[in-house]
Amino acid sequence: MSFKNLRLIEPILKALDQEGYETPTQIQEKSITPILDRRDILGCAQTGTGKTAAFTIPILQLMHEHREASSSRVRTIDCLILTPTRELAIQIGESIAAYGRHLSLRHHVVFGGVSQHGQVNAIRNGVDILVATPGRLLDLMQQGHITLSNIKFFVLDEADRMLDMGFIHDVKKVIAKLPAKRQSLFFSATMPPEISQLADMLLKNPIKVEVTPVSSTVEIIQQAVYHVDKNDKQDLLIDLLKDKSIETLLVFTQMKHAADKLSKRLIASGISAAAIHGNKSQNARQAALENFKNKKVRVLVATDIAARGIDIDQLSHVLNFELPNVPETYVHRIGRTGRAGASGIALSFCSREEKAYLKDIEKLIKKSIPVTQWAGSTAESSSERTMQRSPKVEMRQSSRRMAVQKRDIVFG
Repeated sequence: MSFKNLRLIEPILKALDQEGYETPTQIQEKSITPILDRRDILGCAQTGTGKTAAFTIPILQLMHEHREASSSRVRTIDCLILTPTRELAIQIGESIAAYGRHLSLRHHVVFGGVSQHGQVNAIRNGVDILVATPGRLLDLMQQGHITLSNIKFFVLDEADRMLDMGFIHDVKKVIAKLPAKRQSLFFSATMPPEISQLADMLLKNPIKVEVTPVSSTVEIIQQAVYHVDKNDKQDLLIDLLKDKSIETLLVFTQMKHAADKLSKRLIASGISAAAIHGNKSQNARQAALENFKNKKVRVLVATDIAARGIDIDQLSHVLNFELPNVPETYVHRIGRTGRAGASGIALSFCSREEKAYLKDIEKLIKKSIPVTQWAGSTAESSSERTMQRSPKVEMRQSSRRMAVQKRDIVFG
């Protein structure tokens, strides 16, 4: 199957070719044609499977066809894509720009944490597709800068993260302002009961697209856990980073202050690092992310909210410095690696206090995570599963396995 088999118009095929896309991912293959047929979609696919391209490509085509057929040249917001974080909103905007480079459509991205002046001016100048986070969108609606009365296409992306971040009430306020006659696309990596209820409220006779079991982890991602005392975690991380094969590492912490503290410790140890979280300015967050992508920074320490939507080519290593207390979050975190068919390594540090979290994660993903032993750990029990390798040996062997398994990447 190629993109040429999906009824896509030449300008979009040309853009995809320029992006190096040849073969659609599963969710793209299963979603694009039904969306072109004007069907509502309920998409359940974990992060990294190409969801962004799955909805932006057909929407761009439908929007282009609608505009070509319309006698009016006045631009109104005909498509709204609602997403939980500014980082993800920016990346969706970049995807629209890439796939729609040969179309005469305008898009703009709005999010909080920055001045609204430029966003308001762009909307006044005319926008066809709006990508927005819930808070800033509602602010601009209340101020009269945005109306949703012309919306023909509505996308709710990362719905489960909307729930995690407490945005569900805002999402419902937005939905209440949408016209009844519209095409709606709903994408979520997991499908807890509250999200299923929201989907039932939003969608009309949808086609369900599910490419992996709910809450499963990408099989090609190699997972391992270190049992380590809470106070020894920083030392273990610094020890692991002696392995030069770890070119870049995305590290997750639970709290903002923990991200800052860990970043400073790494820098003091001679390791280039940066932290991103909600208290950082948008410019600081984007600068840190760009430096990480360009490998000017080796370690990026992030909280879950700040990291959602990070899409980095061939990110090989992810580390849970602290295990999440919500097991579904583990799936999201390790999905930052193993993107769209590529292999990856996901490591976790587990203290005594976090063993209940590990148990919940293993129950959710329906597998035991192999344990790697660290000589400095006091938390490891002789009765627990161990792989008798040093961290450096294990990481080198994992990297060699990844090199063998690498394939061409198609991502959204």
